[in-house]
Amino acid sequence: MNSRNLVRMFFTTLIIGGITGGVVGFLARWGEFKPYFSSFEFSSILSTFVWLFGVGLIFSVISQAGFFAYLTIHRFGLGIFKSAYLWNAVQIVLILFVAFDLVYLRYLNFGSGEGISSYIMLALIVLAAAVCTAFFKMRQTNKQSFIPALFFMVVFTVLEWLPVLNSNEEGWLYFMLFPLLVCNAYQLLVLGKLIERSQKELAGKRAQKQAQVKGNKIKGELGKGS
Repeated sequence: MNSRNLVRMFFTTLIIGGITGGVVGFLARWGEFKPYFSSFEFSSILSTFVWLFGVGLIFSVISQAGFFAYLTIHRFGLGIFKSAYLWNAVQIVLILFVAFDLVYLRYLNFGSGEGISSYIMLALIVLAAAVCTAFFKMRQTNKQSFIPALFFMVVFTVLEWLPVLNSNEEGWLYFMLFPLLVCNAYQLLVLGKLIERSQKELAGKRAQKQAQVKGNKIKGELGKGS
């Protein structure tokens, strides 16, 4: 990918994270911000949205750092295991381990006196988003991309989500989760298109350069002939 498309991807993901954070922040913490809408305090609504948008930008940066870490680890995994099939098997084990921990360990730490259903529901949201994203990624490319996409969407989303998972505050759980899911899904799905665009731009520049060289050569030959 060329630098222009890389910068475009960075800023687009940044904006997506900010907007998602701004919208989801109001919904996830509605009890806290509802009075602003009830009395229509426009200045409070605007200032709160700006703050939520800024926090969404931070979530986006975390998502992008995780995405590039995943790309590196994916290459290392393929190099270490020497087989895409074996590396996919390892990723499946890690997905199951992280999904189990997301429910069971959090329930052990925070679930005293309450049911496990809310913890299962949170994990199901992550898994549902991961499966949908992996499906569309597979449609874009090939069947072999399903497991790596699922791995990134589950394992890396949970890793990026850890600071809030450890606090277990419900409003912040959803406030951080959805920007991470949206940013992670966007990066995963747009990466191939931007690489293809970069290759076309590079091929176009090469063709243009060759045409210029050829044109200069013809001019030179005509100049010698005159």
